[in-house]
Amino acid sequence: MKSILALAVMGIMILFGTPIHAEEGSQIEPSDNTQRILIAFFSMTNNTKTMAEQIHSLIGGDMFHVITKKPYPTDYGEILQAARLEFDNNERPELATTISSDDVEKYDVIFVGFPIWYGTMPMAMFSFLEQYDLSGKTIVPFCTFGGGSPGRSVSDIAELFPNATILKELGMNGNAMHSRFVSRTRNDVADWLRELGYIR
Repeated sequence: MKSILALAVMGIMILFGTPIHAEEGSQIEPSDNTQRILIAFFSMTNNTKTMAEQIHSLIGGDMFHVITKKPYPTDYGEILQAARLEFDNNERPELATTISSDDVEKYDVIFVGFPIWYGTMPMAMFSFLEQYDLSGKTIVPFCTFGGGSPGRSVSDIAELFPNATILKELGMNGNAMHSRFVSRTRNDVADWLRELGYIR
């Protein structure tokens, strides 16, 4: 198994790696897909990050962690209060990590991951996505939530990029990302990726 090379340049975290195969004897194999894949995600409690890492372990690609310049509070209740203010004011938080438009242009498929806050993506993901023209690209949403569903997040992405192809999303309860459920959730992620044609 090849190791993943981690690079941090000027506060940008992009992990470049080759596909990591499942345990020996499993039926998971990468598809013959040669598209360039970016897995971009925002995560506050590491639930969405765990999901992003599961996707990466199965299909490879490059990972990018969207981080805001102004840190959110560490207390979950205070995080929600800060998020509520951002939504009420339609804010676009300034980001500490970015990818150039030229670099994004090189990707064919962009997995976009986030927690669900107040029925959609955090405003930080709007800050990230609105920098780019993703027309003609394939966007694959994935998300975690405390209870409920992906809400209007997929339709919000479709509204931002009407000329992109939006594939079926995967939403999972954040509690399922805890260590004792990881193997189960990884199977769910694998089933989803298999349905989309990224593994077989």
